[in-house]
Amino acid sequence: MKRIVIKVGSHVLTENGAIAKPRMLALVQLIAELKTHHYDVILVSSGAVSAGYTQLPLDRSQVANKQALAAIGQPLLLKMYQEKFARFNLLCSQVLLSADVFGEPEHIAHAKNAIDTLLKNNVVPIINENDTVSIEELVFGDNDRLSAHVAHYFDASLLVILSDIDAFYDKDPNKYDDAKRRVVVNRLAEDELNAEHTPNNEFATGGIVTKLQSADFLMKQGREMFLASGFDLGDVKAFLVDGEHKGGTLFKA
Repeated sequence: MKRIVIKVGSHVLTENGAIAKPRMLALVQLIAELKTHHYDVILVSSGAVSAGYTQLPLDRSQVANKQALAAIGQPLLLKMYQEKFARFNLLCSQVLLSADVFGEPEHIAHAKNAIDTLLKNNVVPIINENDTVSIEELVFGDNDRLSAHVAHYFDASLLVILSDIDAFYDKDPNKYDDAKRRVVVNRLAEDELNAEHTPNNEFATGGIVTKLQSADFLMKQGREMFLASGFDLGDVKAFLVDGEHKGGTLFKA
């Protein structure tokens, strides 16, 4: 079995302030298909804060409110996933991690044992940052970097990031019509890794820069990352199931 991590961002899962259930179902269907092709899949999912916001529209600019929304939304998000995975006779599970887990080898080992056991029993682990208890000094701030750590420390060969950003371009495709997709990237420059963060959604916390930082981290560990659209899963399906690199960007040292 090939172990991979799939990370889905808030912008993909959220539409008009609510969870985009058709896109969530398409993602679950993709994971179910990947499992028939001998993939072990760990899912890193955003969306808890936006799910909570549908029940209690608090001001998300305040940390305490954001933590409260995560607490409200996390069980709602998991319930949605459970219902959709059940359509494919699959169990899923909730695993909440904080950044400090990856600072202690013993904590990493305990977490990896839990993930290994879930995968061994054909359960899909759904990982999210534990926003409710995370403090500012011990927080990833977005699930891009969390998913990169999950891929590395839990022995996945590939991280797939599904985003509103469908690939990495040589310039901003929203501003320049002649922007060209970079198909394969082997190294990233310092100015690319330190550019200003540009999240595209009120619920998002990342942007292209956090994705590039995640790719850089994984390439330095001898692992790979694939960035593709989360709105149209055709490119990621072609890459993982058919072995065809039609769209998206592969980061590979």
